[in-house]
Amino acid sequence: MKLTLKVWRQESGAEEGRFEEYPLEDVGPEFSLLEALDKLNDDLVARGEEPIAFDSDCREGICGACGVTVDGTPHGPQKNTPSCRQHLRSFEDGATVQLEPFRSGAFPVVKDLAVNRSALDRVIEAGGFVSTSVGTAPDADAIPVSHEAAEWALDLAACIGCGACVAACPNGSAQLFAGSKTMHLATLPSSSKERGHRAKGITRAAEEEFGPCSVYGECAEVCPAGIPLTAIAGLNKEKLRQVLRNKDD
Repeated sequence: MKLTLKVWRQESGAEEGRFEEYPLEDVGPEFSLLEALDKLNDDLVARGEEPIAFDSDCREGICGACGVTVDGTPHGPQKNTPSCRQHLRSFEDGATVQLEPFRSGAFPVVKDLAVNRSALDRVIEAGGFVSTSVGTAPDADAIPVSHEAAEWALDLAACIGCGACVAACPNGSAQLFAGSKTMHLATLPSSSKERGHRAKGITRAAEEEFGPCSVYGECAEVCPAGIPLTAIAGLNKEKLRQVLRNKDD
């Protein structure tokens, strides 16, 4: 199988970037997108050229570090699939595949395909945590949780924080990410005690760092964890609850 990779090259955020084309041969349809980049980098290093910078870690769809934009779509052509699980079988033999970083003002380019996603971390710092007293852990059955609540919380907690929702949104909004982080904690009794403080902190940080949500829906289409748009509705509900109660906890 042969492909041409049209890759965004940019030395740093202060430099101008450009696309460069690289032929890639002897790759199989079972190759992941990142494995194709690995092979291309091996070829570049062997020729004494600068390898392409991109982020990756677990390569199992868990860490969220690997995100790139493929032919204009965050992560790639397969819906709800991270970049590391996108395979070359999605492309025709001889095709030209364009790779560029996640495009968002909140994600400045570090180098080539790698971006700085610290804005997501600042949303978590604003409220995506639970304050607990240290000491002996309570018995697992001490606080009853319904099966439905537990399943819903787990579904929302599946967000891997990749930032694809931001890159896909025309407004550069992170409401899907913020909603997942707010709602999975608000759903469980052990963490719901801080829901007012959490809603206030997370929504404020999301509004400061990212664009507004217009519910276009592109975010849910590319989310590797399949977080539904109802997470955004939940975030708005939590924000309104905090305002009406005028309480931080």
